[in-house]
Amino acid sequence: MTARNELRLLPWSGPEGKPCYLSTDDRDGYMSRLADNIEAVQLDAAAELLEQASETLGAQDAPGDVLRLAMELTEALRDVLRVATSRGHLLTANEPPGT
Repeated sequence: MTARNELRLLPWSGPEGKPCYLSTDDRDGYMSRLADNIEAVQLDAAAELLEQASETLGAQDAPGDVLRLAMELTEALRDVLRVATSRGHLLTANEPPGT
């Protein structure tokens, strides 16, 4: 849940790649649940890509596949970084003062 006056960084970008934010104190609201679901999908995709990268880079038998995989990993890392940043902001906002 976001603290009052605390914006939640959403797991997608707006026009021109600019960040999108949500202002709400309703964790069960439609947009909050949508963001939670998209974050879960992004984290799952990153885990799958990491496993695939380990296998592909270990074999190194298909240079075209390696480039495609590197591009997908870059996108997944960008998404996961956005999720981690958002979660970090949420954790910091919910900590009692002085911690």
